[in-house]
Amino acid sequence: MQTAAATVASTEVALPTTPPWRRVSAFVALTKPRVIELLLVTTLPTMMLAHGGFPSIGLVIATLVGGALAAGCANVLNCYLDRDIDKVMHRTKRRPLVTGEVTGREALVFGFALGVISLVWLALAANPLTSALTAGAIVIYVVGYTMILKRRTSQNIVWGGIAGCMPVFIGWAAVTDSLSWAAVALFGVIFFWTPPHYWPLAMKFRKDYAAAGVPMLPVVAADKRVAVESIAYAVAMVACSLALVPLAGMSWVYTVAAAGLGVWFIASCVGLYRRANQPGTKLREMRVFHGSITYLSVLFLVVAIDPLLPW
Repeated sequence: MQTAAATVASTEVALPTTPPWRRVSAFVALTKPRVIELLLVTTLPTMMLAHGGFPSIGLVIATLVGGALAAGCANVLNCYLDRDIDKVMHRTKRRPLVTGEVTGREALVFGFALGVISLVWLALAANPLTSALTAGAIVIYVVGYTMILKRRTSQNIVWGGIAGCMPVFIGWAAVTDSLSWAAVALFGVIFFWTPPHYWPLAMKFRKDYAAAGVPMLPVVAADKRVAVESIAYAVAMVACSLALVPLAGMSWVYTVAAAGLGVWFIASCVGLYRRANQPGTKLREMRVFHGSITYLSVLFLVVAIDPLLPW
């Protein structure tokens, strides 16, 4: 006859354990790798423009690694602070802090560790100005955008987007240990690019944002107004891209490319406005979203190539 202990032991089922690779994947997901990739796309070309060619490979690697760690820190802390609304939104409900793959405490430790490492790394591998600008970017995104603006104003992404502009300052400072008006023009390009980049995505997921109580402009305003403001920001963005010509001595290749890309992207925003004025017509807002990524990627590719041209 089995004892009670033996009976319990015979009926116990081993609890499944999370494979190590799955845990690593969960922590990586918290850093939002796609966002980091977009930030780094603007950093390297800025460094090349500041240097007038390709900087030392050691400095490039050091700056990109430090920037990636800092962006990862900001994104992890953003996920921690937004874990309550991430549960509500369809596109974020599978994030590791929502599913429980990563605990809140683990995320905090991971996020702060990334931040400290990135700032020390950049101070030693680049210069103190680069580290200070990076610290500013983290604070703007985590405190300014996530904690203060995101749930309080429809202009959240406009001012919170300053954090996404900082990589050009960071890249410029890493090379020159200073800033310049050319860097300010590049900053302006990304600042004015952010609303027409992000608002189409918010239009697509407006029900998610509304359910989570996040007042993104497409949640609180008509599609017409969102499209009009997107056009205005796109025009300002193109103006900043062309201001780089006299400020950085860009060639005709960059000038033609910047003008052509600008006209194309403004036209896509105008198309969104026209569709918003036709009831029953699909907005095709994601076309503008993906187009904005193409615009920024190609523009900064030309920024990188221009200093290498023989004229």
